[in-house]
Amino acid sequence: MSQDQLRATLAGYVEKAQAGGSSKARERHQSQGKMLVRDRLLKLFDDGTLIEDGLLAGIRRDLPGDAVVTCIGRIHGREVAVIANDMTVKAGTWGYTTFLKITQMQELAARNKLPLLYLVDSAGARIDDQFDCYLGRKAWGNIFYNQVQVSGVVPQVCLMFGPSPAGSAYVPALCDVTFMVDKNATAYLGSPRLAKMATGEDVTEEQMGGARMHCAMSGLGDLLVATEGEAIERAREYLRFFPDHFDDAPAMQPAAAPESGPKPSDIVPPNQNTAYDVRKLIRALVDAGSFFELKELFAKELCTGLARLGGRPVGIVANNSANKGGVLFNDSSDKGARFIWMCNAFNIPLLFLQDISGFMIGSAVERAGIIRHGAKLLTAVCEAKVPRISVMVRKGYGGGYLAMSGAPTQPDAQLALAGAMPALMGPEAAVNAIHLNQIEALPEGERTAFIQAKREEYARDINPYDPADRFSFEAVVDPDDLRDDLIRRFAIYSRREISRIERRNGVYPV
Repeated sequence: MSQDQLRATLAGYVEKAQAGGSSKARERHQSQGKMLVRDRLLKLFDDGTLIEDGLLAGIRRDLPGDAVVTCIGRIHGREVAVIANDMTVKAGTWGYTTFLKITQMQELAARNKLPLLYLVDSAGARIDDQFDCYLGRKAWGNIFYNQVQVSGVVPQVCLMFGPSPAGSAYVPALCDVTFMVDKNATAYLGSPRLAKMATGEDVTEEQMGGARMHCAMSGLGDLLVATEGEAIERAREYLRFFPDHFDDAPAMQPAAAPESGPKPSDIVPPNQNTAYDVRKLIRALVDAGSFFELKELFAKELCTGLARLGGRPVGIVANNSANKGGVLFNDSSDKGARFIWMCNAFNIPLLFLQDISGFMIGSAVERAGIIRHGAKLLTAVCEAKVPRISVMVRKGYGGGYLAMSGAPTQPDAQLALAGAMPALMGPEAAVNAIHLNQIEALPEGERTAFIQAKREEYARDINPYDPADRFSFEAVVDPDDLRDDLIRRFAIYSRREISRIERRNGVYPV
């Protein structure tokens, strides 16, 4: 063949591969409000930076790319690896060549310490390929094995544009974070049809494994977005908080003043029992527009998110009294623990805003394992080696104070605002515990006044200055000076080398 013929043959194959599935399949895909896989990549990457591996895989079998695009490109000038399902080719399912492409890109990302993004839109594994791919040491399960091996080595981000059923549902579960497109993304181990057959349950796909359910109830999703374009833009923004790999530090950005609005002193109510949205305080402290909340719809009594303080990326864990009084439950304990582990893995300093009366109590939460879940959060806090500053905004009671990085867990600094109330327990519980016999001995009509007087007496003795006098706090800070204090302290504490724990692993609470 002549060079012109060779070029024409190659061009034909490339054109066919880049087109993806049939025109009918592409039209059906786009009619669901979805972008074609290469349009997603064009929006994700900086212009002209895509390098693709395995473009011609499956081309002689009429399976362009074998239903997956594996490539490297740049996001804000940094190389990232991407594994993107092509739903227009055999419903984005995994075959043997698909498995080879996915695992090879995972291994390439690990070797070269590149962040790894999964663009998920797949009907799962191909049952007719199971004998090549299910059993043995070279099989679909290697995908999950690789995810676990690179966890905490490079950031792993999952963008869910469509389904991820059965075993493939573990791809989003094993990523650091999962962003889900509302009304299109789904994940479940068993489909509604399978559930109907096995258990008789009659349920829709959205009820079984829809994006909103996972972001609000199961906790699988970290961010619910309305469109694919929003998911991609948010992923580009998210990655700017992270280094390429765990041995590097996150990049500083130009500092920005906080959003204009009320000062911290105007946001935090002086009355400990008055609820407020802690996100208002966060936005008054951090660089304008930098707060990136994760799991906003899940376990809302605890707020977790990334932000910048004077240009420095930080992870924030804050009790939110606007939801369930900010008391810690099982889900909020899990939410906090996972977020702390992620920040610690990638050298992102941690800021804790404490306003906590403790863990939820009662027989229902005890049966559900509140002690185990609380121990998970406490483990994550005590294991964290990154710079860590804790601020007692208002209440700091009991075990909740410890789980929110209290001074005994060895933060770099435990600060307090002027209205902070540090105590083993609050006035209500303490008076009941200390004076129960006296209360019961009083006539019914005298009890209320006695209890109120004792509560006021107890509360007068709870203040930040006695602990500061004993050096239990590094400082008591005016709320309006807190931002500047935090910026200076994080700059100092970030100078130290982050030590590692020398052991195989801890035996973690589950």
